[in-house]
Amino acid sequence: MKFQGSENYVATQDLMLAVNASITLKRPLLVKGEPGTGKTMLAEEVAEALGLPLLQWHIKSTTKAQQGLYEYDAVSRLRDSQLGDDRVKDIQNYIVRGVLWQAFTADEPVALLIDEIDKADIEFPNDLLRELDRMEFHCYETRETIRAKHRPVVFITSNNEKELPDAFLRRCFFHYIKFPEAETMKQIVDVHFPNLKKELLGAAMKVFYDVRGLPGLKKKPSTSELLDWLKLLVAEDIPLEALQSADSKISVPPLVGALLKNEQDVTLFERLVFMNQRNR
Repeated sequence: MKFQGSENYVATQDLMLAVNASITLKRPLLVKGEPGTGKTMLAEEVAEALGLPLLQWHIKSTTKAQQGLYEYDAVSRLRDSQLGDDRVKDIQNYIVRGVLWQAFTADEPVALLIDEIDKADIEFPNDLLRELDRMEFHCYETRETIRAKHRPVVFITSNNEKELPDAFLRRCFFHYIKFPEAETMKQIVDVHFPNLKKELLGAAMKVFYDVRGLPGLKKKPSTSELLDWLKLLVAEDIPLEALQSADSKISVPPLVGALLKNEQDVTLFERLVFMNQRNR
């Protein structure tokens, strides 16, 4: 299996090499990068390009590693026993299979996404070391060992909110998605807006990178914010002139709320514009 990009996802050469290296080494691909740089979408597009079903496990702060394996619903079994339900005789009826169990027992190879692993408790990655390394785990309630029929292609994403354990990192192939340069960004935009006028795109890109380059921003606008902003510019039929100033001075762009997502950044930007205008 080789990933060579897709029509819906602009993958750089080093990203394609990373995907294929993880498949060759049979190790999870740990993908880091700013929010909105396409980490989750990468797993979706690789799975589609390789013709693999995709199982997704979106991690929350309360997620435990055991939930990815299985959960034993003891409460339902107790309730059914009080009601005299015959289902209680078979404990299998109360085993809720997690995404790893589903991936391991699938009759065909699958892709598995463990999304935003850094949201969970610090022990979460360590609790999955053995299972991801050996591709097996033991279910104590049913006294059976679940082994992978086919090794899944595993993607793990992280927003770098907390450090991951060294033992976990050792078992992964790592890739950091750098923020796209202007030329790569144009290719990404072209996938989503193939008929966008070049003049509008050029002006919008200049504004976007100017805003992104502003020092002191708490959250820099990402690729997803740019795409949302362009969608609004097209929908609202914003004229090209609104994105350009006659003297090339910085100004507040229309619909700036699509780019800046908190009041500190908006205030900082407006203050810079005010100072810039006062110095004319």
